[in-house]
Amino acid sequence: MIVHLVVELAGQTNPVKRHNDLAWIARVRLSAIVNQREVRIAVTPAIKDLAHAIRLSKYTVVLTGAGVSTESGIPDFRGSRGLWKNLDAMRLLSLETLYYQPRLFYTEGLELLNTMRGKKPNAAHKALAWLEQRSLVHAVITQNIDGLHYESGSKKVLEMHGNLRTCTCLDCQTKTSFESLADQVSRGKIPPKCKCTGILRPDVVFFGDPMPPSFEEAIQQAQKADLMLVVGSSLQVAPVSYLPSLAKQIAIINLEPTPYDNAATIVIHDKAGIVLRKLPAYIKTHPKFQDTSD
Repeated sequence: MIVHLVVELAGQTNPVKRHNDLAWIARVRLSAIVNQREVRIAVTPAIKDLAHAIRLSKYTVVLTGAGVSTESGIPDFRGSRGLWKNLDAMRLLSLETLYYQPRLFYTEGLELLNTMRGKKPNAAHKALAWLEQRSLVHAVITQNIDGLHYESGSKKVLEMHGNLRTCTCLDCQTKTSFESLADQVSRGKIPPKCKCTGILRPDVVFFGDPMPPSFEEAIQQAQKADLMLVVGSSLQVAPVSYLPSLAKQIAIINLEPTPYDNAATIVIHDKAGIVLRKLPAYIKTHPKFQDTSD
């Protein structure tokens, strides 16, 4: 198509149209070069091994941590620029602070939670949703509260640390939207109240909270897994960090080493989005994935 356009441009007398068409051709050529480069760097041995491990697994479960969302603009907790480097998150986001220092909780603590709101799914979230849609991933267990797995299209998501979609009244247990809580706080109403005058708290698992009922299901999913793919987790936060030990095989994508690296059959130290965006492209072009590549 580019060759035909160049021939046509030879007789083009309108200088403005000629300039615009040439600029379009340049963009197409540049895009082709970029795409060729992406294809070349995508098929690394580690990516191939991961793709085929997923293909051979009859039941794959993904466990994600903060590292899967950093490319959406959400800081992680333990990285070099993590939230815990500058803030005492364990104090701010604890039941003790919620009950005995509500102003601190609903100002500085809520500000910390708000850094995780209003973000968009990145390539890693979208790739995991794509894999689930093709029955290559069967469940996502996440330590994150940002809701980006749901927003990207994943259906079977188990949120170990709660979410930022809803809040609950401590008295009548009525649930309402997180926005209603945030709106009251923005108007200076601290602590925010339910219609029954009970205090509203975010549906997040804070320090001092028990694990949610979904943790029992997460254990069952881990025990069922032929392969557990860990993405963006340091695997240092108990009890979720024990889940990989229940799976038959472990694969890890994480920027930094984890305590499970020696037990894993595949370890990739890189950003989640960089690695996972390449999986669909490889799967679509490999003949052994023909039944799942549409």
